[in-house]
Amino acid sequence: MAKTRLEARKRRKVRIRQKVKGTDERPRLSIFRSARHIYAQVINDERNQVVASVSTLGKANQEAVAGLKKLEQAKKLGTVVAERCKAKGVERVVFDRNGYRYHGRVKALADAAREAGLKF
Repeated sequence: MAKTRLEARKRRKVRIRQKVKGTDERPRLSIFRSARHIYAQVINDERNQVVASVSTLGKANQEAVAGLKKLEQAKKLGTVVAERCKAKGVERVVFDRNGYRYHGRVKALADAAREAGLKF
């Protein structure tokens, strides 16, 4: 049994990653959530290549998310990652929640990406 919350998340992450793979047709939209920031990457696992990435720490996004609450920042990043994917020709992705529960910032980012045109 996992002793800490981090170990429990890592075990959930391993179970998810056994089933979720990023391909050329459907790359993997992986998220990482820290206490202050949120990061999203669209990854093609067949080529070991990052198609698009976005975070609240990125210089291009810092002005856009400044002064917003964390949930609103996640929504903003969801739309930005969807726009970057569409610019690269990616319409469909598979969502990797990375062991986090599907609520709060994780859900907000996913819903915003769906509304911006990504299909998953």
